[in-house]
Amino acid sequence: MGFTQQITHEVTYMTAPNIETSHAFTTRHGGVSEGIFLALNLGLNRGDNPAKVRENYSRLCRALGILDTDIVIAKQVHGANVEIVTRKDCGQLYAPTQREADGLITQELGVALMVFTADCVPILLHDAERGVIGAVHAGWRGTVADVAGAAARKMASRFGCADIYAAIGPCISKCCFETGPDVAQAMHKTLGQEAESCIQPCGEKFMVDLKEANRVLLMRAGLRAENITVSDECTFCQSDKYWSHRRTNGERGSQAAIIVMRGKNL
Repeated sequence: MGFTQQITHEVTYMTAPNIETSHAFTTRHGGVSEGIFLALNLGLNRGDNPAKVRENYSRLCRALGILDTDIVIAKQVHGANVEIVTRKDCGQLYAPTQREADGLITQELGVALMVFTADCVPILLHDAERGVIGAVHAGWRGTVADVAGAAARKMASRFGCADIYAAIGPCISKCCFETGPDVAQAMHKTLGQEAESCIQPCGEKFMVDLKEANRVLLMRAGLRAENITVSDECTFCQSDKYWSHRRTNGERGSQAAIIVMRGKNL
């Protein structure tokens, strides 16, 4: 079963079949931004009109039944740092954050974790039994640093998670992610022989499958293959639906992956 498109009267987003709590992989559709940011831009520092970005957040939050003050974000630095956050970390969405992390984890009800992408890999994690969620941003540098595996292992070591489900969302796919030998070599260093399933030589370049690389790394971290779902959509191919940094040469907005743990009263 693949990802499902959810359409409200204000926003359009994707959901994964194996994540059993509120979540979204946003698209470009449904916001109020204009020009190169048309329309659901969630990037806070891309040069968009701040009032329009706030309205975009208001629309997304209404769709998910949360408040923007419930959201926790971090300064993404293409690394492998994963932070455990709580309710005290909420309420700083529109203020510059000093927290540098590419993975966030929480066990607190009602706390929404958000990561931003525009070709990089968004990954949402959920252990329903332990009541733990995670959100991960994995570019190629974060992938070879194994940020996804670091998040899964921290969920296991700190919260006893033994049955984690993962959704690997829309990102640039192997068909469009052409790289130089440096990326291929880094993949080989991290994945060893398993890198062959993620890399296809193309002349002097290489086509790299970041989705498959992260799937392999999540399984190395203890996830069962059947617990991982992978979006088949490519942000570069479908730049009318998703933001693509490569397609636009950086002139773009940002989409987000967001997840929130629900309780009986939430």
